[in-house]
Amino acid sequence: MRTYAIRTFGCQMNKHDSERMAGLLEAEGLVAADVLEDADVIVFNTCCVRETADERLIGQVSSLKALKTGGRPDVVIAVGGCVGQRDGTALLRQLPHVDVVFGTHNIEELPALVAAAAEGRRAVSVLDGTDRFASDLPSVRERRWHAWVPITVGCDNHCAYCIVPAVRGPERSRVFEDIIAEVERLVADGVVEVTLLGQNVNSYGRDRYGAPRFAELLRCVASTGIARVRFATSHPKDLSDETICALAETPALMPYLHLPVQHGSDRILEAMNRGYTRSAYLERITRLRAALPDIALSTDIIVGFPGETDADFEQTLSLVAVVGFDHAFTFIYSPREGTPAARLSETVARPVAQERFDRLATLVRDLSLASNERQVGQVHTVLIEGPSRRDVGTLSGRTPHNRLVHIPLGDDGVAPPAGGLRRVRVVHAHPWFLTGEFTEGEV
Repeated sequence: MRTYAIRTFGCQMNKHDSERMAGLLEAEGLVAADVLEDADVIVFNTCCVRETADERLIGQVSSLKALKTGGRPDVVIAVGGCVGQRDGTALLRQLPHVDVVFGTHNIEELPALVAAAAEGRRAVSVLDGTDRFASDLPSVRERRWHAWVPITVGCDNHCAYCIVPAVRGPERSRVFEDIIAEVERLVADGVVEVTLLGQNVNSYGRDRYGAPRFAELLRCVASTGIARVRFATSHPKDLSDETICALAETPALMPYLHLPVQHGSDRILEAMNRGYTRSAYLERITRLRAALPDIALSTDIIVGFPGETDADFEQTLSLVAVVGFDHAFTFIYSPREGTPAARLSETVARPVAQERFDRLATLVRDLSLASNERQVGQVHTVLIEGPSRRDVGTLSGRTPHNRLVHIPLGDDGVAPPAGGLRRVRVVHAHPWFLTGEFTEGEV
């Protein structure tokens, strides 16, 4: 029996697409391999948003060259996703042992491309766009109790540093009723939590219906009976009062929001083409906390954007301190060919960017630890995800506020099933996770 393996880089949308790739391959009779190098078909679903993802892809694909030359010439190696969309046939020249290249718009072609490669024909197919959504394809979910549900694909914002509009295309919203119908099917299949996906979920519906319908969509998704609803990613400029009200009034919507600020300086925000000011972002935070006092907030921050001065960076540090984010994903700027920012000449020296990054990372760590310390003694309803990756005697789960909790098993070693909701009391705080214990009582 032929086997496959998929390696996924990048965002949640790529994770969703990989589940569809798995569904397509299994529909052709392939089964998942336990070890990547043992698979007959190896697929890399790629990201090109940051340089590190590019480097990881090249390194991992290059390491498989010996596999094809050392006794397994029939193994099929495919590269899809954003790098496939961006580079196309150039990948075959750069990595001559790759057999298949496909883009973000034609996932459904994967089985046919693999079949052609198995017959000795290297295959490249990269479409400029499509009217279909990958959610229409068969799926093998990584977790039976959780599902990714795209509501838009592509992006119209054109941030100066971002390659997404070039590799995912302009924003397209799914039909409202199709999304609700998918969530209803997932609930019937036992799914406990869905994550709605889009590059900018807040603008959902603008292209299709003439005005955003995201708040309405949130309420309708919650009315399907799904226990938990999350979404990513929100663009600050489009975060509406209606969406904030939906978050505050709908129990199934988790009290957590990822709201990327990217920078604290108005000058840099303008250069990034973010479409809002520092004060406008802080005003949205104020509105959020007025409606949901205990909401957990995370963000993305770029350090070392071209032209960033010490004064600009200090503005970022002060914004992070003022907001008091519960968590932040921090990055040193890396230019992406084809973006407006890549043409900017006023670059920040790497040692300077690194020193700023380290200072920001320290602040983020301190804020995260302080946030977690405030949870000690509290009891939360935790969605159990399964055994910890580092200790099979410990379970991992997520609070409604998206905090990671590790719960050691009791003396009997009996673990509640993954996907179950259990009451957990927080007993210890760490910068990036909590430690808890199961408590009695109904969920």
